[in-house]
Amino acid sequence: MSVNSRVEAGSGGTTSNSGNEKSGLKKIVAASMVGTVVEWYEFFLYATAASLVFGTVFFPNAGSELDGILAAFLTYAVGFLARPLGGIVFGQIGDRLGRKHTLQVTIILVGVATFLMGCLPGFDTIGYWAPALLIGLRFIQGFAVGGEWGGAVLLVAEHSPDKSRGFWSSWPQAAVPVGNLLATLVLLTMSWILPAEQFMSWGWRVAFWLSAVIVVIGYYIRTHVNEAPIFLEARAQVEAEQAISYGVTEVIRKYPRGILSAMGLRFAENILYYIIVSFSIVYLVTVHAYDTSQLLFALLLAHVVHFLVIPQVGRLSDRFGRRPVYLAGAILGATWALFAFPLFDTQNPVLIILAITLGLCFHALMYAGQPAIMAELFPTRMRYSGVSLGYQVTSILAGSMAPIIAVALLKEYNSWVPVALYLAGACAITVVAVLTLKETRGISLREVDAVDARKHGLAPATPVR
Repeated sequence: MSVNSRVEAGSGGTTSNSGNEKSGLKKIVAASMVGTVVEWYEFFLYATAASLVFGTVFFPNAGSELDGILAAFLTYAVGFLARPLGGIVFGQIGDRLGRKHTLQVTIILVGVATFLMGCLPGFDTIGYWAPALLIGLRFIQGFAVGGEWGGAVLLVAEHSPDKSRGFWSSWPQAAVPVGNLLATLVLLTMSWILPAEQFMSWGWRVAFWLSAVIVVIGYYIRTHVNEAPIFLEARAQVEAEQAISYGVTEVIRKYPRGILSAMGLRFAENILYYIIVSFSIVYLVTVHAYDTSQLLFALLLAHVVHFLVIPQVGRLSDRFGRRPVYLAGAILGATWALFAFPLFDTQNPVLIILAITLGLCFHALMYAGQPAIMAELFPTRMRYSGVSLGYQVTSILAGSMAPIIAVALLKEYNSWVPVALYLAGACAITVVAVLTLKETRGISLREVDAVDARKHGLAPATPVR
């Protein structure tokens, strides 16, 4: 069944059955997914290139191969450091001016930064200016992505029926593996058709240049969507009552527990993902000298499965609740490294694909429900800031550090066991966060706003006609 047909089938509940509203929901899903594919194609392209190329092109004097990769991952972490700043800035803008216009800006920013990465000369040409410029562009890229996620998922979540919000808001999440799949596919194609010397010299750059094409498509689609009525109501409420506020400062003061819950939920999911898609490459290439093309092909197949699984997990969160599904993901995620690395050590292509695919399925159990859970934690007037802050700040401690810590542990102990313990500890933190969370399946976002209004003595928002 296509996305469009599923929208039509699932647009009951709090969403009108009129043809116009169905058509509008189709556009929202498409705009969120296409834009997210663009953003994450570019962001994950950097991750793969950092594992395969950047250590040689930009850090040739780092010493050993692992040292060069570690240096590349440190620049990779710069993007994560920029993401909370982007989340704060664009969250504030998105809560004030709207989700749509904010997303148009973020997609242009990340597209320009990624295209210019493909134009950068290497260390052999301009010396230390090469890694310095790479770091600057990576910062811009991360800054833009920091504002992207919250807007993309909220466009869908705020339009979705209450009873199926988990399913529909999981579609932007499903677009993430599509972006990663495209990045992997382009690099895989270039590595297949070019000799190794040409791939390292210029072939990898083609993938960065191609981003310009997808950016134009994504920007065009995002110009043809409308804001959710609930957002327009909240904005009118803020404008009418000058005493109330919105954005980052307000959400930190009024909803600190919501931010901490979002961070705890994000922690293990983020670490698990980057161990699978980034460190697995490092482990197989450096420990077993595994063929790069075969490894990229394994990731490609795993991303396809990941894409198919995420919306179905979102559906499960609507049926059985946010907490049990997320808890299953955290517990299973803690077990992944215990069987995955022994399977990697066999160097059997089928077993390697199986290990990576199962890891991404465990990840989906946490990842699919995040937009619905986090949207349900905050009122509309500060929702963009709340979800962006909780989601992106955690990326510094989780995703940005995961490949660095894992590579350092591998270098120090020459074993995958410390990496498995590190992952298990991260999952334990998320288990605690899930257990302290209230179940919010099926809750009305308008009721969340009404509770916020009663709690802080505000006049109720006026419905948009």
